[in-house]
Amino acid sequence: MTSQKQSVLGWRKSSYSNPNDDCVEVAGGVGVALVRDSKCPGAGVLRFAGAQWRALLAHLPDAPR
Repeated sequence: MTSQKQSVLGWRKSSYSNPNDDCVEVAGGVGVALVRDSKCPGAGVLRFAGAQWRALLAHLPDAPR
């Protein structure tokens, strides 16, 4: 995914992020969630199908449902 395409996705940073940007960012649309490292946004993106993302969140104690 090009950085130009990534810039229009509306990335959201975790509310648990520290001031040094050491966290992940999430963007998504219908049926897909994208995850990237906030320190190196151009390094790559992980793509999860909607069902995969919901399954991951189900295992995190403080994740929104």
